[in-house]
Amino acid sequence: MSRAGRADDAAPPGLDVSPAAMLARVLYRDALILVIDKPAGIPVHAGPGRGPNLEMYLDALRFGLPQAPALAHRLDRDTAGCLVLGRHRRALARLGRMFAAGVIEKVYWAVVEGVPPEAEGRIDLPLRKRTQDKRRWHMMVHPDGQSAITEYRVLGRAKGRAWVEFRPKTGRTHQIRVHAAALGCPVVGDPVYGPGAKAIVEPPRDALMLQARAITIPLYEKREPITVEAPVPPHMRAALKACGFEG
Repeated sequence: MSRAGRADDAAPPGLDVSPAAMLARVLYRDALILVIDKPAGIPVHAGPGRGPNLEMYLDALRFGLPQAPALAHRLDRDTAGCLVLGRHRRALARLGRMFAAGVIEKVYWAVVEGVPPEAEGRIDLPLRKRTQDKRRWHMMVHPDGQSAITEYRVLGRAKGRAWVEFRPKTGRTHQIRVHAAALGCPVVGDPVYGPGAKAIVEPPRDALMLQARAITIPLYEKREPITVEAPVPPHMRAALKACGFEG
């Protein structure tokens, strides 16, 4: 039974995770996988605070199967866009191998503060986790960290900001956010890697302007890869249009 009706599982204000809303977020479905348009503002799974999370609402996406689909990977709480779910154990195992092998291509869109020094480039900076206490941690560039590579290109710019496409070649936690900051252009609304130490404890001025825009999955050997694109989330539309987006 779905837990969506319990009061202690209430979604963040203004975020609709009703069964009908979850069904409307399905971007792709076949016998093995689903790709949904994850809303910004909710974590994909339970964290230390045990608050509401997206897994609580996946029962609406069974489509006749005896169990709800499960997460094949993760997106940050405030990142919107393409999220892949496996519909059963074998599908999840296959997807897990593919993500680990790096054969699934991901495209992110971000609005960043400032403009990268080059129109396109490659960021190759290893990352490691720094833990401050049980509830406070962040990722940092460190020579002894795990390899992390991100390719980028500038798609538009306006008024000290830029619209940038990021293509991560590895899958480290917060990779794009840390690499964007290392480039001198943090993602707009990033409370951890944005400018100013106070941003870690104070609410950001803007919502996080980061979207998992598209994903390509070579799931079947004798078929073309599956490519899915998410619509621009409402909180990013004005900022993207200011930078030249015309969709």
